Amino acid sequence: MSGLSEILRNHLKEKLARGEVAASMIVRLCRGVEIAQIAKTAGFDTLYVDMEHNTLSIGEACQICVAAQAIGITPLVRVPANTPDYIGRVLDGGAMGVITPHIRSADEARRMVKLVKFPPIGDRSAAGAMPQLQYRSFPPAETNAAMNAATMLVVMLETVAALEHVEEIIAVDGVDMLLVGSNDLSNEMGITGQYDHPRLRDAFGRAIAAARAVGKHVGIGGLASRNDLMAQFVKMGARYVSTGTDMGFLQAACAQKAKFVRDTTV
Repeated sequence: MSGLSEILRNHLKEKLARGEVAASMIVRLCRGVEIAQIAKTAGFDTLYVDMEHNTLSIGEACQICVAAQAIGITPLVRVPANTPDYIGRVLDGGAMGVITPHIRSADEARRMVKLVKFPPIGDRSAAGAMPQLQYRSFPPAETNAAMNAATMLVVMLETVAALEHVEEIIAVDGVDMLLVGSNDLSNEMGITGQYDHPRLRDAFGRAIAAARAVGKHVGIGGLASRNDLMAQFVKMGARYVSTGTDMGFLQAACAQKAKFVRDTTV
């Protein structure tokens, strides 16, 4: 079992268990496996491929996951729908966890656990040799236990209903983390774009308190333009920071260089 567990190490889970803050980037633009090495060189702990908000295929997403997993960058995938045809396939293809959008209740969270975890915890179908196992075969009972321990379920907190039930959602066995989607949540609250609004701060505070009470974690999403707020919520206890997208990083760097040339033109 120790050898299998070593192969299946989830460095993000280990970092969070130590109470450390994890830096993440979102992949929306890049289709090639090179983005995994770029993330590692940049110093990110993890990346997530955002299939909800782009046209990346399952195959492209899984290729990036395999490349990331091989070099110690924990790969997650945000699925476009909370269904087995997405969740099971990206997990079989190399993801070390899924981010499930628009969860509104503990019952919905429990349904996600059933899709993400193998028996006896869930109902996930056996897939045989997988990239997470380096395509090796192990006894099924050992594989199920090791995969269940290594595979993360991150549920999005991006609705008022989820906030109202946050204590019940995060307490569901098998849920590892809440990722607060600041944009969708503020939209639902009627405070679109008002990231300094006390209601958003209170939402983070309630989520962090609920997670801390059961030994779990909260992530910050949707605040890439607000380093001050990300730092504030980390001080409050958030331990996963989604820092922005590959597209956003490229655009910002390009704009900076173009401005440099304009400003130096005589």
